[in-house]
Amino acid sequence: MKKLGLISGSGKLPFAIASEARAKGYTVVAIGLEPLADKALSSYVDEIKWINVGKFGEVIETLKKSDIKEAVMAGKVPKSLLYKSRISPDLRAVKLLLTLKDKSDDSILLAIAKELKKDGITLLNTTDFSAGLLTPEGVLTKAVPSGDEWKDIAFGWKIAKEIGRLDIGQTVVVKNLAVIAIEAIEGTDEAIKRGGELANGGAVVVKVSKPQQDLRFDVPVVGLSTLRAMMEGNARVLAVEATNSIILDMEKMIKESNKAGICIVGFNETLKSRHKLHK
Repeated sequence: MKKLGLISGSGKLPFAIASEARAKGYTVVAIGLEPLADKALSSYVDEIKWINVGKFGEVIETLKKSDIKEAVMAGKVPKSLLYKSRISPDLRAVKLLLTLKDKSDDSILLAIAKELKKDGITLLNTTDFSAGLLTPEGVLTKAVPSGDEWKDIAFGWKIAKEIGRLDIGQTVVVKNLAVIAIEAIEGTDEAIKRGGELANGGAVVVKVSKPQQDLRFDVPVVGLSTLRAMMEGNARVLAVEATNSIILDMEKMIKESNKAGICIVGFNETLKSRHKLHK
């Protein structure tokens, strides 16, 4: 039987990845990164070892001992951990950080993939085990964007793609063709809350894949926590890139969005052209 290593951060994506991988016949050996990964993950995998997020050398050695040749990274590992004293990187992690030209997401993640490859472990695309979660094109909820909100989506799309190209973040909050907030190290949910407060209600949230998106990691993901952040900030529209992003708990998320009067759109260039949006 094929084995798959699952390097797990926080959130529900690791659960979905583990379930689909096992359905495809893989034995799933997970590394639960502490203090991030959910302890309930142990019930969804065949084996699991809990390792501090800073112990990169131990992660690799554990995968090698389990004879793992292929692995997937899933779940949030906030970059802000680099600035928290409670995380003590091991020697291999320190050496990796010292090789980086900068500490952008792409630089860190590509370096991790390169180190894993040195030890015979190939990172697979996240989407190889989450095809059923990919965002469909079009309006997914009962509520639909107004004419002005469609313009805000197109405007935000352009800005979000640009901050993605610069590897700053994937999410932008806009209102009335003005940028209210952009995502940086704080993450999507906090950017939404901040943007919602500054917009004083009615904000449009746009989340996209980077133009240079590597499907092995950092694929855009939204879920119930995203929806809660929008409700807290009284945001009105969530536009996520169709086919290149993941919606977790999609059925429940759409149901709760309908209750809250929030619109979710799977947006792309095709939809942009269909609505004759050129902003």
